[in-house]
Amino acid sequence: MCGILGVVGQSPVNQLLYDGLQLLQHRGQDAAGIVTANGKSFHMHKGSGMVRDVFRTRNMRSLNGNAGIAHVRYPTAGSASSLAEAQPFYVNSPFGVVLAHNGNLTNTEELKADMYRHDLRHINTNSDSEVLLNVFAHELAQRVEGFELSVDAVFAAIEAVHRRVRGAYAVVAMIAGYGLVAFRDPNGIRPLVIGVNESSGRAEYMLASESVALDCSGFQVLRDVQPGEGVFISFDGDFHARSCATNVTHAPCLFEYVYFARPDSVIDGASVYQARIVMGEKLAEKIRRVLPQMDIDVVMPIPDTSRPSALQLANHLGLPYREGFIKNRYIGRTFIMPGQAVRKKSVRQKLNPVACEFKDRNVLLVDDSIVRGTTSKEIVQMARDA
Repeated sequence: MCGILGVVGQSPVNQLLYDGLQLLQHRGQDAAGIVTANGKSFHMHKGSGMVRDVFRTRNMRSLNGNAGIAHVRYPTAGSASSLAEAQPFYVNSPFGVVLAHNGNLTNTEELKADMYRHDLRHINTNSDSEVLLNVFAHELAQRVEGFELSVDAVFAAIEAVHRRVRGAYAVVAMIAGYGLVAFRDPNGIRPLVIGVNESSGRAEYMLASESVALDCSGFQVLRDVQPGEGVFISFDGDFHARSCATNVTHAPCLFEYVYFARPDSVIDGASVYQARIVMGEKLAEKIRRVLPQMDIDVVMPIPDTSRPSALQLANHLGLPYREGFIKNRYIGRTFIMPGQAVRKKSVRQKLNPVACEFKDRNVLLVDDSIVRGTTSKEIVQMARDA
């Protein structure tokens, strides 16, 4: 899980990208990066840590240009501690390409070997995003005619990427001197939404992992990038979109609705908040079937993201809803912390039980973030100890 942004504007976009990353910070806390385009030059700054820690005033001043892409990283492939794997990635040929990626490739090793033997490209990190960038750059180079790059060539390169690459990927990229490129895997596993804003009579475009980044940046949601679709926006603001894959299906990642995304986001036309409400209703129906003689005194959420589901569940079962755990908001999301030892320690620092809410009660805990199941043991033990 990562967060990506891309903007083509009519004025400098560095602050817009920074603010957008802050809105997507919940999608990754390991590293952050911004690249802007000014003419045929790229300006890049990236580093390890939270957005607020990576970018200082001096860094922001150097990010000139009316177009850019940005990324917050949670490492699902490669090394959590390697600054070299912070995104966006850059290659100088053809023209100069930068790319930011949210997702996971399932044929990374096969692609790396193929790139080395046949495409003569060197992959310097263990990141599947660098592999994806080099596949796209190679396919783009194969379709350049003379010294110019056509819109058709861009879409043909995206088609070739879809044929070669397997897995989940939502991508924003820029080609120096030409424009911003975005595409989504043929299964639509990872989200990508397009927004538009009128400025001085001309359209500005933003693409983001979640609609909340558009809403809070003053952009109107236009639509989602469709599975297998490619988008190209020239630096002059000309918008092009085309389906670039066959055998397209829509199979979005369930965890976007369960846990990853902010509740005020809308993904593929479905409200994340409303999805969590429905999940609470479905869970209540299941409890009625499985535990008809339920001996439950109170329902409690594990904050924060399970609250809508827990509240709706309590309403449907006619049970009291209580807040039994208080969250320290200055501790990051434990799911996206590298290493089980760090996650386990952080759970105790992040959540503290309200003892009087547990005393002499049978408590139904609602937790939507049981990924590995390891932190859940800590939470249950904390409830018992209270």
